[in-house]
Amino acid sequence: MDLQYTILTYPDPQLRQISQPVEEITDEVREKTLALFPAMYADNGIGLAAPQVGWHARVFVVNVTGKPEDELAFINPEITERSGGLWSFEEGCLSLPGIRGKVKRERKITLKGTDLEGKPIELSADGLVARCILHEFDHLDGILFIDRLSPAKRQSIKRRLRELEAEAAV
Repeated sequence: MDLQYTILTYPDPQLRQISQPVEEITDEVREKTLALFPAMYADNGIGLAAPQVGWHARVFVVNVTGKPEDELAFINPEITERSGGLWSFEEGCLSLPGIRGKVKRERKITLKGTDLEGKPIELSADGLVARCILHEFDHLDGILFIDRLSPAKRQSIKRRLRELEAEAAV
């Protein structure tokens, strides 16, 4: 099975669905998870969650450097700690092309989950890696980064959101 994903874009209702835990890590789950990386790289992303390709599993991948050795895959992740205070930084999303905005997120996090071999993992991250993990984690609960923008910024992107809605209607 050679998977090639298409990234869903706003306003696809699947982006708002809450993802379900992965019950068992099978070869199919591993293959589907690993296939997220090429889809993410094809659009110059640094993270991609399974719901963004219509797979409603609690899975996401992250790689902020683009180096193969920095690839991270998380199955059934849980954020167990948020610290370091909030910091504001511009974000974008492969599912919201052409939209960027500053989002406040915690500077440091600790995440627990399962790796592709079914082993428990724990990761502490800060800065961009923490931000990327929090962004992708939101996708698992149907939350988009635009939901975290200030009211003024949300108002300023309404035209672009309407354009995406019109493109989807075609």
